[in-house]
Amino acid sequence: MDDTMGALTTFRDWYTDTYGHLHGLPFGLFICLSAVILFTVAALLYLLLFIVAPIPRGPYRNEKTYRTVLPDGRTSEEKQLPCWLDTWRARRTEASRKDLPDLATEDIEPAEVFVSVVVPSYNEEERLGGMLEEAVDYLQKQYGDAHGTFAETASVAGKPSGNKNKKTVNGSAHTLTNSTPKGWEILVVSDGSKDKTEEVALGFAKKHQLAHHPHKVKGPWKNTGHDTRIPYGSIRVITLEENRGKGGAVTHGMRHVRGAYAVFADADGASKFEDLGHLITGCQAVQDKQARGVAIGSRAHLVGSDAVVKQRSKLRNFLMHSFHLFIRLLTTRKTSKIKDTQCGFKLFSRASLPYIIPYMHSEGWIFDVEMLMLAESANIPMIEVPIGWKEVAGSKLNVVKDSVAMAWGLAVLRVSWVLGVYSRS
Repeated sequence: MDDTMGALTTFRDWYTDTYGHLHGLPFGLFICLSAVILFTVAALLYLLLFIVAPIPRGPYRNEKTYRTVLPDGRTSEEKQLPCWLDTWRARRTEASRKDLPDLATEDIEPAEVFVSVVVPSYNEEERLGGMLEEAVDYLQKQYGDAHGTFAETASVAGKPSGNKNKKTVNGSAHTLTNSTPKGWEILVVSDGSKDKTEEVALGFAKKHQLAHHPHKVKGPWKNTGHDTRIPYGSIRVITLEENRGKGGAVTHGMRHVRGAYAVFADADGASKFEDLGHLITGCQAVQDKQARGVAIGSRAHLVGSDAVVKQRSKLRNFLMHSFHLFIRLLTTRKTSKIKDTQCGFKLFSRASLPYIIPYMHSEGWIFDVEMLMLAESANIPMIEVPIGWKEVAGSKLNVVKDSVAMAWGLAVLRVSWVLGVYSRS
């Protein structure tokens, strides 16, 4: 008690003495001193922001390679991944050196397949097989082989033409052209996995390429009704040396997609993969003249339903609503109106990728919001599309810890873009 009283007395004496000195200062000097203090504090806070704002590392050389399964069932040696981003950056650098206008959208390398699926995977040996089963069943049935039997060796580049036709997929009419590339690819991005995630992906590809009646793996939504054989090379496995986080894995995969459309989907298969058709149709409906568009899988229609409320704890539901409020307060106008920013099922037209992927910084759970804000800042049309979704056991999300990290990450992200720590330059 005596120590407390002594401390209060000391503080009071210091405050009185300081106030006396300041009170005796000329007004002009007082203003100047206040301005210097405020400037110093602002500079220190800005410096702190530079320190805490995430700056992702560049990919290692071997992270720009992939493995796949060859026609004879052997796993391939590491092959170089195609990278539209490297080509795009080189062309921009050349244009800047020659003082030419910025590259137009069509300068991104043309698509070789119709749709690319990026699957970020961290220790997903238990859940990945079921997700892949439902994905390849849908993809092969709807989009077929990219180039006949040999999807791995051939490539056909196509750009949209005026000759269009409709293909109904899962109740949705896709707009296709005679030059639209066929086929699909899945990029499994193993995000520093310590288990057998990569072996599971390659083993799945081998069985579904070679076997006439491949063993079906039960997925979260259904046990596929028929055997699905897939073209060789359609599943590519990318290995990241170190865990980067879901956002880092998705961004890395998006740099190497070959599709006219690119979607990322969680490895747990919680999102109903058949609703990919609705995402593509929605994206095509809002695309601008540059063919840019983003379709956001949404679970907002399920809020309050048994699929969400009964399968989640009261704490998780409370934090979910709190985070949505936080997003509405901190994000930009159009992004703040999106009812579900965190669903792991988002699709991008190829033309929209150069406006988003080169400028990504967040590698954690909040990366979705940065993608959407970047799309909004580039005036890319976005549409929210209701999808099927269910809770799947095995989530790696720590409700309290990750919720706090997401809120902090969102605040740092927003301030960094506003104050110019991050920019498109």
